[in-house]
Amino acid sequence: MEKFKVIIHVNEMDRWTVALGNVANLFASAGNDNVDAIVLGNGNSVIVYEDLQKIKVMSDLSKKGVRFRACRNSLNKMKTEGRISITESELPAFVEIVPAGITEVIRRQHEGYAYLKP
Repeated sequence: MEKFKVIIHVNEMDRWTVALGNVANLFASAGNDNVDAIVLGNGNSVIVYEDLQKIKVMSDLSKKGVRFRACRNSLNKMKTEGRISITESELPAFVEIVPAGITEVIRRQHEGYAYLKP
């Protein structure tokens, strides 16, 4: 069976709980070996990386194979505006920085990933 490939796009802080729940439900219903999931945070949603409860959930999901991406442009903007204090080097090890979130979404859709925006 071919893996379900999905990119979950989160660009608002208040959508993280739903997004992480969607990912957990997908893995529970399809099985860990049948899912290729990327969760991309951009816009003000990158503030989540200072939320220890959400980081714990993300860490658990990353151990199942979920890949997390953070938009560098958004991180820089939130840092400049004083909305976050975390630096790129302080992000959890399971979070990969991408230069621009929009480019990541388009690239993954081009590769056949389904797009989900909770």
